[in-house]
Amino acid sequence: MSALESNTRGAWNSKLGFILAAAGSAVGLGNIWRFPTEVASNGGAAFLIIYLLCCFLVGFPVMMAELSIGRRTRKNPVGAFRALSDNKLYPLIGMWGVLCGVMILSFYLVVAGWTVSYIFEELFFFMGMPEWSTYIADTGNGVINAVFAVLFMGATISIVVGGVSEGIERATKLLMPLLILILVGMIIYSLTQPGSGVGLSEYLNPDFSQITPGLVFAAMGQAFFSLSLGMGALITYGSYLDRKENIPEAAAYVTFADVGIAFLAGLLIMPAMYMAQAKGVPIFDESGNLIAGVALIFQVLPELFHSMGGMLGLFFGVMFFALLSMAALTSTISLLEVPVSYAIDEHKITRKKASFVVGGSILIISLIISFNTSLIGTIDLIFSQVGLPLGGILICLFLGYVWKTENALEEMDSGYPGIGNSLLAKVWRFLIMIFCPLVILYNLLSTLFFD
Repeated sequence: MSALESNTRGAWNSKLGFILAAAGSAVGLGNIWRFPTEVASNGGAAFLIIYLLCCFLVGFPVMMAELSIGRRTRKNPVGAFRALSDNKLYPLIGMWGVLCGVMILSFYLVVAGWTVSYIFEELFFFMGMPEWSTYIADTGNGVINAVFAVLFMGATISIVVGGVSEGIERATKLLMPLLILILVGMIIYSLTQPGSGVGLSEYLNPDFSQITPGLVFAAMGQAFFSLSLGMGALITYGSYLDRKENIPEAAAYVTFADVGIAFLAGLLIMPAMYMAQAKGVPIFDESGNLIAGVALIFQVLPELFHSMGGMLGLFFGVMFFALLSMAALTSTISLLEVPVSYAIDEHKITRKKASFVVGGSILIISLIISFNTSLIGTIDLIFSQVGLPLGGILICLFLGYVWKTENALEEMDSGYPGIGNSLLAKVWRFLIMIFCPLVILYNLLSTLFFD
């Protein structure tokens, strides 16, 4: 692989740029609307501790694997598997990852569009225009969904078309610090309000009696999904990584960043929920469970912002949905980059053309979903809940038994001299060859047959 080829594909300007981009890929809407209520409903800080362990026992080893494959080959997921084996079946692992990313992005754009539409919902409510506020917040309105999906894809394409360093890296260097700044600012305010202390207690007090084997495996599944593994995003991002970079260290930074932002999201969401309860907003469903997911973000919290009233309610409403929009955008960037990278490498077209053709094609699927949002659950099940763990298992087995861990460790040695003889290498071999595939398989089977 010539230096010219590598530079033509693009490369990260700095380790920080890569870490922020990879963390941005991992940090998505799920960190903010699912993770906090999962913690509060499953033992509080006890779940947090197990989740952290799971991230490093499952997520971290698979991330090292993906980054190693990407950096060794300097190719997209399909080209990477083709480069490492003569067997024509193995590139199908990469193709499955690309397909999963495409289909996840197709519905994610619609949900991401909702986060932008709710910024306008807050503005219209503040201006005393309840009809417009209700209209634009209707997630079942196909026209509204389509308009904001188009806007979100436009923003995503405009970043990806700029390339790795001038587009993705530059954008995430702005978006990620801004996201953290808004998150911390809102946390500081929420913790001073009535009712927030109860939410903080529910979030941080450990209840080890709730920890069961099933809960441990659930935490492992959450860790895997949270880190954007199994679809080739980190193979793609790893292909732009400098040979001098320490892969285990970079993977550790990304893992800590994802866990840290998920933890901060809990420090905002849980106190905010109990603030809402103190203002008379219901936060439990008919079964007595905390409201989570879409209902939490687009029903409970908007009611809280409305009850705050005036400029304060407007400010926090707009800031919160801007925060969500930025979290979504950092994810859609990586989701689009995977198939764009595939189109550039395998079909030899320019980045600009690849960005518009691939982005436009995915947008067509998104427009269909915009008018039939019931498709979101089915697509999510097939390509996210099943597709990503399946991809993760295949990546582990390929690296462990086809390409071999010795070759991956040789690749890591360029940034971490002597890693092959380290304790980390011995543990990583066991995790990637035995532990991770079995654990991910258990979660996959649980999703299919026990949920």
